[in-house]
Amino acid sequence: MNANDRFIGRVFDTRYRILSRLGTGGMAAVYLAEDQELGRRVAIKILDDRHANDVGFLERFRREAQNAASLSHPNIVAIYDRGEAEGSSYIAMEYLEGPTLKDLIVREGPLPIPVAIDYVRQILAAVGFAHRNGIVHRDIKPHNVLVGEDGRCKVTDFGIARSGASEMTEVGSIVGTAQYLSPEQARGGPISPASDLYSAGVVLYELLTGTVPFAGEQPLEIAMKHLNGVPAAPSTHRRGIPRELDSIVLRALAKTPAARYRSAEAFDAELASFARGIAPSAETEAAATALLTGGSADVGSSTAIVPPDQAAKVTKPGGAYYGYQPPGRSRRKRPRVWPWLLALLAVTAIGAGAYFGYTKIQTRLDASAPAIIPFVEGLREEQAITKIRDAELTPDVRRVAHQKVSADYVISQAPPAGEKTTKGNSVRIRVSTGLPKATVPDVRNMKESEAIAALQQALLVPQVFEIESSKPIGRVMAQDPKPGTKVAQKARVRINVSRGQKPVGVPSLAGLTFDQATQTLQDAGFTTGRTDVESNEAAGNVVGSLPGEGALLRPGQRVTLLVSKGPRAISVPDVNGLDRADALVTLKSAGLVPIVVTQDTTDPVDDGVVIGQIPIAQDEVQPGTVITITVGKLLVAPSVQVPDVSGFDEAGAVSTLEAARLRATVVPVDTTDPAQEGVVLDQQPAALESAEPGASVTITVGRLVAAPPDTTPATPPARTTAAAAARPLPKA
Repeated sequence: MNANDRFIGRVFDTRYRILSRLGTGGMAAVYLAEDQELGRRVAIKILDDRHANDVGFLERFRREAQNAASLSHPNIVAIYDRGEAEGSSYIAMEYLEGPTLKDLIVREGPLPIPVAIDYVRQILAAVGFAHRNGIVHRDIKPHNVLVGEDGRCKVTDFGIARSGASEMTEVGSIVGTAQYLSPEQARGGPISPASDLYSAGVVLYELLTGTVPFAGEQPLEIAMKHLNGVPAAPSTHRRGIPRELDSIVLRALAKTPAARYRSAEAFDAELASFARGIAPSAETEAAATALLTGGSADVGSSTAIVPPDQAAKVTKPGGAYYGYQPPGRSRRKRPRVWPWLLALLAVTAIGAGAYFGYTKIQTRLDASAPAIIPFVEGLREEQAITKIRDAELTPDVRRVAHQKVSADYVISQAPPAGEKTTKGNSVRIRVSTGLPKATVPDVRNMKESEAIAALQQALLVPQVFEIESSKPIGRVMAQDPKPGTKVAQKARVRINVSRGQKPVGVPSLAGLTFDQATQTLQDAGFTTGRTDVESNEAAGNVVGSLPGEGALLRPGQRVTLLVSKGPRAISVPDVNGLDRADALVTLKSAGLVPIVVTQDTTDPVDDGVVIGQIPIAQDEVQPGTVITITVGKLLVAPSVQVPDVSGFDEAGAVSTLEAARLRATVVPVDTTDPAQEGVVLDQQPAALESAEPGASVTITVGRLVAAPPDTTPATPPARTTAAAAARPLPKA
């Protein structure tokens, strides 16, 4: 799916919901759409924007719709509707869930001979019907033939079709597709029904061989080959193609219209005869021979294709010149011959009598000889009947439905093949009519569950599609196939079930009065309800809805309005002592509007803390009332220099620090030195550092304690040696 396609996902011309793009051609795009009125899928061909104002393309588009709409045939795609919407012309036509013949050839290659013949016969049925109604298609090719799930072929794209024989309308242009052009189309000459038969012959050639008779890189090159080239017989591309089928195909590809089949019916009849094992006509053999040899065929002659080894030998005449004696020979006396004639007549009479007697005896013997029953299972009905009659037996056809065997093929036979029986006896064959049939019931206007049950009871498979509609939700709006249609059991039946009207978004209602909101919802097709809620909005105003704004609901569904009871009184909370952030959260949570003012303070404890509020705590106010809170802001004094108090006594140090607007923190430390008692031994911050006014300076002050007793053992008296005595004493 092309996300940028402006048609996909939308309803076109108020009726067709475009689901996806199926393909794009030279002048239009084809979409899969859903007909919401009739409950069926259709193919919509929409003319390209670039051709919307082109008179030539508009005429061709109109002609396609007109030509196809006038042709109602099982092998022609039906036209349902045509018109113009959103500036584009369109055609609504039958949608087939199946490939084109070209898709089959690309995917599978050459098709089985019976299948190829069957498909071309269906194409001939379509073009023959068109010809009888005065319309020549002019672009028969596998791309324009759709194949349904049941094997039925349908011809489409009558965009360049014309009524009756036609000549080209533009100088130098070629109408049709190069690989499938008839010679007269290639040269721009008059076009007739025989042109379609040539194209059908090319299609048969391609179905049998997987290739077209003439190919090339450029359209002009291919067109020249159609005019002058000699096609190879199909059997040269694929073994197993009978010579008789070669002749049929080659006659269809004859260069001149007069040498081809006289009508689509004649072409079809030749193919039908071949399927029954009957050799092609002398005219067909003559046309095929002429094409292969490059000559012109006289379709009234009896010329045939003869293998080289069977060609008649030419003999020269004898020595006599028919009644005249050759020179140099003498005339002899003629002998008497009548006795010999009498003898010959007698012998002939005896032989004729003997032969007559023998023939009578042989006829009686043949009549009494048993017939051998042929094997006909798996054959088409007409082929089976021919084989049974050829065996001098009588076919007894019984038609029955079958789950596996396709329609018109023999399921079984009795007696079995190979048995002997009296000539003229019956051979019963059971011929399939296809899958067992069921009649589609009428489920329109039923509830979904009832419709599903009815279809299942009829041995059909319901396919439910929900469609936006003004009908009650769950009701069947349409069905496809129509009621009363005969279809195969277990076939799918589409039912369109209403899911209500298209969803509509709930509009914005906040701030409206109840009456205004109610009117707005009713205008949008909704029903309304009311629920009163606590709110700070004025009494009677809508504060919301259930479902909320933007929710998608279908017209007729209920929307409940949430209506304010009006604001209620609020007791002002006490926020004194809270820091600024906590105070704001507390007041806002109560539905109040806080405003902050600041007040200088020298007390660090009050910095950032609420030191007052108006209105005061516990006052009753309305939601949204402004509450003014006062928050302390500490004044920052200039820094001071820490004085040096080391060596001061405690009292002097404290006094000095206080004079410098600093606070002293005294930390005593033990000392045994009497000189350090009460004296500042250390300070932090150090002297001359900067500090804020009021900052604390820690001073360490000595506190005298008694010295611990001496526990060192007594030293024995020293002994002085002579050497030691001789050493000089150290200087003081």
